[in-house]
Order: sequence, then structure tokens, then C-alpha cells
Amino acid sequence: MRVITGIARGRRLNAPEGLDVRPTTDKVKEAVFSAIQFEIEGACVLDLFAGSGQMGIEAISRGASRAVFVDSSQRAIRCINENIRDVKFERQSEVISRDSYDYIKLTRNMFDIIILDPPYRHNHIDNILPFAAKKLREGGLIICEYESEADEPVAPENLKLRKTYRYGKINVSVFCKPITEVSE
Repeated sequence: MRVITGIARGRRLNAPEGLDVRPTTDKVKEAVFSAIQFEIEGACVLDLFAGSGQMGIEAISRGASRAVFVDSSQRAIRCINENIRDVKFERQSEVISRDSYDYIKLTRNMFDIIILDPPYRHNHIDNILPFAAKKLREGGLIICEYESEADEPVAPENLKLRKTYRYGKINVSVFCKPITEVSE
């Protein structure tokens, strides 16, 4: 696992050990970031269910101004902190040891990009997507990674499905929050 491009390009990242961790493959990560490349510059990113933190780190490497990493596993938190130190992104990063549901429900922060890559087979995306949508700025994106056998997530009322990408056993759905037109 490595940072694909940007200022930390080529840097190796560690993943926490265990069966509950499933790092995004480089192929899928590269495709996701290619699809959203024009929305990354200056963005505030939330990497929810962060695992190794590789998605938020990739976003910072590509120009995001800040990333918040949330995970409830202490093993994951140690790994995220180690990876952030290794790529020297401490100033642009905030690591939070907390249940992802609790965080997204209670945070006052708003984000430009939210990455949801929860453990598979638990319907986490459908359950957490409405809460994430409330923490997304207008024009923002939510990226959902899930197993291909699962149903495509349903867009909450204020989000629109931009596109779903299929990569073998993995699907990625990108939702956007349209910018509200101000009438004069």
C-alpha cells in the first residue's frame, strides 16, 4: 500500500493487522481519486472508518487542506498516527478515536469530501449516509466503498448519485450535494 500521487507520492503506508481491516487497493484508490481530482484542491476531508488512513492521506497528498481521520480501533489509530508522521502530514491531520456513528452525529464540523469505507456486510453505509449528508457542504462529495454483492446505497433526500464504479468485487458510489441556487 502506497501513496499514489501528489507531494507524498510513492511513500509506503502501513495497515493495521487483523481480519476486520480491508485496505482499499491501489487500483481502486487511484480510480476514485481520478474521478474526483478537480474537487480535492483545498478540500476538508473526513475519512470515516479510517483504518490505515490511506484515503485521507492520499487526499492531502493531492492538495486537500485538511483531513479528519475517525476510527474506533486503537490498532487503527496507532497505524493512522504512524502513517501521518511518516508522510509528515501532522499539521493537516486530526485523528479521532471514536465510534464513527457517534462522531458523525455529534460533530459540528462540515466537510467537502466524506469517505465512507466501513466493514462490509453490516449495512453501515445505508445507516450512516443520512447523517454524513448533514455534515457535507454544498457542492461536496461522499464516496462510499462497498462489496459488489451489496445493494447500491440509496441517496438521502439532499444528495444525488453522481456515478457508481465497479472494480471486480468492489463498488464505489459517489454522491454529490448540489449547490442551492439563490434567487434574486
